[in-house]
Amino acid sequence: MKTSVPDNFEDTEIAFHYKSNIAVRKAYMIFSILNHPWISAMGTGVVTFALKLRLPVESIIRRTVFDLFCGGESVEETKEAVERLGKHQVHTILDYSVEGEDSERGFDHVMNETLRTIEKALTSPFIPFSVFKVTGLGQASLLEKVQLKAQLTGDEMQAYQRVRGRVETICNKAHNLKIPVLIDAEESWIQDPIDQLADEMMARFNLDQTIVFNTYQLYRSAGLQNLKDAYQLARKGNYTLGAKVVRGAYMEKERERAMAKAYPSPIHPDKDATDNAFNDALKFCISHLEKIAVMCGSHNEYSNRFLASLMNDVGLRTSDQRIWFAQLYGMSDNISFNLANQGYNVAKYLPYGPVRAVMPYLLRRAAENTSVAGQSSRELVLIKKELKRRQGKSGKSSGKQ
Repeated sequence: MKTSVPDNFEDTEIAFHYKSNIAVRKAYMIFSILNHPWISAMGTGVVTFALKLRLPVESIIRRTVFDLFCGGESVEETKEAVERLGKHQVHTILDYSVEGEDSERGFDHVMNETLRTIEKALTSPFIPFSVFKVTGLGQASLLEKVQLKAQLTGDEMQAYQRVRGRVETICNKAHNLKIPVLIDAEESWIQDPIDQLADEMMARFNLDQTIVFNTYQLYRSAGLQNLKDAYQLARKGNYTLGAKVVRGAYMEKERERAMAKAYPSPIHPDKDATDNAFNDALKFCISHLEKIAVMCGSHNEYSNRFLASLMNDVGLRTSDQRIWFAQLYGMSDNISFNLANQGYNVAKYLPYGPVRAVMPYLLRRAAENTSVAGQSSRELVLIKKELKRRQGKSGKSSGKQ
């Protein structure tokens, strides 16, 4: 299919066709709460407090926000969501979203679960990628010490070698089974060793096919240059660069830490600078597709149209496997499903894991929808439009009987 640039992402019938009436109403209720910051803050505070006291609130969470943003508590439970998305040509990235592991046994468990997602991808045409965070495989404090080039103790050196070994085990499995794997970006003070590990894995496993993708956060003032530097390494090493470009997820934390520790903020001073860097990153990737495969991880409608326009300008097909669009499950369905409907490669990040264990992820989603200007409002407008459309359709059907 030749590239067709979406005029807009307003077709809610396409966007929400995979959701039942009950699911659409539930989404409306949850985004209505998230659209009121004080209610959202109070709700997340109560949930956090209840979980600390070990109160039995998991069933309530499971039936509400967990169902909206997650695919299940185990990799087996994700099957229904994967197939439901796949019927509309929206693919899935299985994301084991358990955080806060702080033991070698816990890190090994995350590694083994990530390996299971790679194996699961072999069983479905709708799971083209796997994903992991390096902090799921080792302590953030250790990565910070490595970035500072501080002297590691003997135990710390062994622990870091185990982190490297887990990353290598995952990437090697991905290479052997030919399932690309995404390495998520994290905070700036631990990102350097993550980038170094990603570069090493790409140099080993991206020689014949783009298997390993690193993530570049374009709200960081150094983000665009980091992407360009990684491309130069790929050229010199004669391998392909797997680049997932995102704006970023830790803006408030980054600025607060920079202020507290009195160093320059690593984040662009305003949204315009971030947007310009993000668009420049997309242009750079499209201009160097001979050595780059790119995933645009964005909930910004303009950015997704912009990438589609770049593809159109150089005559690329919508199905070009070097280019993917990605959004989070439960958010921006208007972008995901309308792009997929026009033949673009689209994937949803589908988190899963035990309810209590994925609460940090869910709390971030709540905070993101509350803090990002217009995010919940935009979701609400679209969901309300779809509810009105369904009610009108139901009324017409009733009138005919």
